[in-house]
Amino acid sequence: MGRQEDVDFLVLGSGVSGLYLAYHLAALGRVLILTKAKVEDANTSWAQGGIASVLHSSDSFEKHIADTLEAGAGLCDEEAVRVLVTEGPRHIRKLMELGARFEQDAAGALHLGREGGHSENRIVHAADLTGREVERALLAACRGRNIEIREFVSAVELITRYHLKDSPVIGRNVGTSTGDAVATPPGEPRCFGAYVYDRQTWDITVVRARATILATGGAGQVYLHNTNPDVATGDGVALGFRAGAEVANLEFYQFHPTALYNPGAERPFLISEALRGFGARLLGADTEPFMQKYDPREELAPRDIVARAIDAELKRTGARHVWLDIRHRTREELLEHFPNIFAHCLDISVDISRDLIPVVPAAHYMCGGVRTDLWGRTCIAGLYAVGEAACTGVHGGNRLASNSLLEGLVFGARIAESLTGAPEPAQMPDIKEWQKEGLANAEEWILVQHDFDEIKKTMWDYVGIVRSELRLNRAMRRIQLLNREIDDFYRRTVIQNKILELRNLGLVARLIVESALARAESRGLHFMTDFPENRSPSRQDTVLRRVGPEI
Repeated sequence: MGRQEDVDFLVLGSGVSGLYLAYHLAALGRVLILTKAKVEDANTSWAQGGIASVLHSSDSFEKHIADTLEAGAGLCDEEAVRVLVTEGPRHIRKLMELGARFEQDAAGALHLGREGGHSENRIVHAADLTGREVERALLAACRGRNIEIREFVSAVELITRYHLKDSPVIGRNVGTSTGDAVATPPGEPRCFGAYVYDRQTWDITVVRARATILATGGAGQVYLHNTNPDVATGDGVALGFRAGAEVANLEFYQFHPTALYNPGAERPFLISEALRGFGARLLGADTEPFMQKYDPREELAPRDIVARAIDAELKRTGARHVWLDIRHRTREELLEHFPNIFAHCLDISVDISRDLIPVVPAAHYMCGGVRTDLWGRTCIAGLYAVGEAACTGVHGGNRLASNSLLEGLVFGARIAESLTGAPEPAQMPDIKEWQKEGLANAEEWILVQHDFDEIKKTMWDYVGIVRSELRLNRAMRRIQLLNREIDDFYRRTVIQNKILELRNLGLVARLIVESALARAESRGLHFMTDFPENRSPSRQDTVLRRVGPEI
């Protein structure tokens, strides 16, 4: 008999969304947070810029809403944006109550920075390591509460009606890596928890929960050049889609305009947009400014515009990078406000107070995700999504800078609020054990790495900042072939974390390409050379949903 445990709330992910949500849920019952690496290995810890919120008398909710809608290219859900903006300030204050330390001016007021697309200074920050400070404060707040954090574990599959012991089965049991088909069980779609893989023991456990929350972050690893940690493999979107949840707007992948150009590095290092808010200028290969040619807001235009401008300059000149110039600021100012960026650049012999900084765009943030309502609920009862894994409607076709941590706070708290007083299920159903007998151990791990590399390169080459139907169709053929190979490997191999990540990444890559092919226009982060000026006047989400069990 396999191991089984019951919790009230199962949270997948340990970034700002998962931790803040868990903090609030702890008053309602037992919370189990699962994270597939160390608890701090989340996109949140890598967030430099800050949290956007209306906290000064010169600012207003209407200005922040207008900036967010403008950046979102007409695709934001205005009601969701209003919720985000108006509820944001109280969560900033709550973070400070929980011990988060943000930069202050000489008078003791919050120091508010400005980033691209913002009409006012409204970015709360902790130097240039805001995410790390938020993660630290939330981890401390969660200690001693009714919360268990379990590291180095991964969700294999969400438990739905197909995994119940009394479900009709065709062939072998579901809940196996062979994934045999089943007849559709009666009743509404519902999630009962997840099958959970322990990376150290290789055991697979049934964890039943009255509510399961996808807070798994983004999928930056789907692209060759990205600013995300290794854990960002789109697990929440893949898990939700396989379980039958809707996913939306995955064609909108944000490329941060300014990652440090350093070919020898394992991954690009992010040069925060706050540096441009501090006065940094973008210069071409000839060291002349160029942003005035593309947008009157120049360096402070929204990210999609700046990234495309850099891409155009690189293609026009054949250069490998452009330059970022902040030399007019003093060394003391830069060390005070950007100590992490200053130190990292100095490691490659770039003194940002005296030298130009070489930068290029890199994949950064997934604006689409598992589709939810304004309370984080998906179309599957008992399944919620929050943060970068979710599509709440607040980002539309392009996320406004520093709205991401804010979204995790606001909608994490909203999920907890929606679960307050919610009736508990009378009895949790019996779940099939995960069957793994007869499956061989993986012997050729070079195949796994090769498939990772091919997905990332295919997506970078054909599904990047500028796209075309020709490139997208070519990408789809390659991704489909890779997914067939991955699926075969998955079905005949003992489950391990890298196989789970590869399977999820392959599916997310396919969904991004499928969503991009479905949007025959240029809008926001999705720029098609076939339709450079074609933008529909109406708001239209790209929604994908799998029907029936996966075969």
